[in-house]
Amino acid sequence: MASTATPYKNQHYSELKRKCLEDKKLFEDPEFPVTNASLFYKKPPPGRVEWKRPREITGEPHLFVDGISSDDLNQGALGNCWFVAACSCLALKPDLWHKVIPHWKEQEWDSKQPDNYAGIFHFRFWVFGEWLDVVVDDRLPTINDELIYCHSKANNEFWSALLEKAYAKLSGCYESLDGGNTGDAVVDFSGAVAEAINLEAEAFYKDENKMTQSLKSQLSCKQGCQTLYSPRLSPLQASPTEREARMACGLMKGHAYSVTAVKKVRLGHGLVAYFQNETIPLIRMRNPWGKVEWNGPWSDSSAEWEKVGSKERGNLGITVKDDGEFWMAFTDWCKYFTEADVCRLINTSLLSTEKTWHEVVHFGSWTKDTDPLKNRSGGCMNHKQTFLQNPQYLFDVTKEIDEVLISLQQKDMKIHKSIGQGENLTIGFAIFKVELNRKYRMHDLITQTNVQTSTYINSRTVFMRVKLPKGRYVIIPTTFQPQILGDFMLRLYSGEDSGCRELTGDKPSVRCWTVFTGYPQVVTQLYIHGAEGLENQDSADPYVIVSCEGSSIRSTVKADTLEPVFDTRAIFYRKKPTKPITVEVWNSNAVKDQFMGQVVLTGSAKDSTNPQRLNLRKSGRAMADEMPGSITLRIVTTTELTGM
Repeated sequence: MASTATPYKNQHYSELKRKCLEDKKLFEDPEFPVTNASLFYKKPPPGRVEWKRPREITGEPHLFVDGISSDDLNQGALGNCWFVAACSCLALKPDLWHKVIPHWKEQEWDSKQPDNYAGIFHFRFWVFGEWLDVVVDDRLPTINDELIYCHSKANNEFWSALLEKAYAKLSGCYESLDGGNTGDAVVDFSGAVAEAINLEAEAFYKDENKMTQSLKSQLSCKQGCQTLYSPRLSPLQASPTEREARMACGLMKGHAYSVTAVKKVRLGHGLVAYFQNETIPLIRMRNPWGKVEWNGPWSDSSAEWEKVGSKERGNLGITVKDDGEFWMAFTDWCKYFTEADVCRLINTSLLSTEKTWHEVVHFGSWTKDTDPLKNRSGGCMNHKQTFLQNPQYLFDVTKEIDEVLISLQQKDMKIHKSIGQGENLTIGFAIFKVELNRKYRMHDLITQTNVQTSTYINSRTVFMRVKLPKGRYVIIPTTFQPQILGDFMLRLYSGEDSGCRELTGDKPSVRCWTVFTGYPQVVTQLYIHGAEGLENQDSADPYVIVSCEGSSIRSTVKADTLEPVFDTRAIFYRKKPTKPITVEVWNSNAVKDQFMGQVVLTGSAKDSTNPQRLNLRKSGRAMADEMPGSITLRIVTTTELTGM
């Protein structure tokens, strides 16, 4: 998908490089010039900056030296440990960095053909649902002949510095990268879906079995996801004055680390280790600074490694040096770190042997309008009068139970930092179980159930994983406060096609043939809670059918019960309000379904809107006769077609 990247600022890499080679000039990027505006908007670098090309820094520059590695790069004089940590994660996934750094061999310096070098590079980022191709020149900011921002351990390797420059260009300037979220950067490198995990709330460190099972589940390829695990980690909550303060255990408060490996390490030596088969889950971490490490159990020179055979230690590549990389036990990892991001590339391929997901992507906006029916910035559920004025998206769960992944992402705001508007909006969403036949926007919450509400937070992405029973649902993405404007992208993944679509109409449209066919006079909403005391059957698997003016809905079958809970809703826009609504209970049978009783409702706007328990009756001419059992329901009718 990255092969179809859109040129950022309409700068076409191939055309620009060809022109430079023809003119025998090195590229100078007019869209990101070597000026202070490209460096900062408020806080200047610590010294006199000179922009230098790699050949002015070292005699033999390369994009990569001995390949790409997660321990290639170190953070510079910028608070972007989050970005550097994401780069470490990127380096672990060849299929990803090949997308972000396209045609890297063609971009590499060639000492045999120096005339083919034009001082131009390009990198690709996934921005708000679209791959962008970002062009930069190779002039890099230095102080005293040293790179001042992200740089590789080898002073003649430049992939990380050039990648950072392209990302800074995308964000407005280098200073805009000061402070951020590792998960966001990984998403920008991959198009992944980011899920934040609160390690404190889960209290994994108190239950090792719960911890390992959960992490194994998160990392499993069988879930149809390629996982970049825990790119963002913040050891203990840190106040602004404590950020990046070193703790006694060697970890830095409020600092982002990257996870470079997850292993089950075999304990013991020789045959004892083989037959004993005792293992411990360990996680390998990297500090973007390239130094300052954890000094607790399983750190580089800790006594715990004496429990591990030399062959196993060799396989793990244990080194005793302050290179920023270290191992920790999972229990300590969950105890000391407060939160983590799991970034997943969801498998949506139809030609895959692994689990595949159905993906639907919608782009929307929170906009203001004085007309309540046109306003789309109603705020969260705290604002009952305006909440339903937000965008609404309908989807179906067609399996008995299906796992649904939902990601709500707002536009990145870093580029607006220079004008004081770089803060994310506080966003979230709510999910409602609605009528099985709903086609129009919700205007009032009557019997619909709020099945889940996400966290509301000022992060770029809000994620939810939820298992839902068969039925129809509506997602309502919102800002926390009403009248807040912004753009968003909603991604929904499900095991089966969900048919997710935006609800735009408020009520049935008037057509040219409406004069002949008629137009709805009232709208009726019906909620069937359940039934009790049904007639005993050899096999009782009841379901309910609701019919009105030739249309009907059917609930799921409730297996092996005479007291089913249907939890089923229907809505009807009725052209003939005097025609009754029929609710029938049937027993599902392999040969022929059996009628178990019905109720007939007038559905008048004057009827009670309170819950009712009604006795079941026979059908046809004998409908006055009762049958065993009763049904509990609620029916509401209004002449205002936008009343529900």
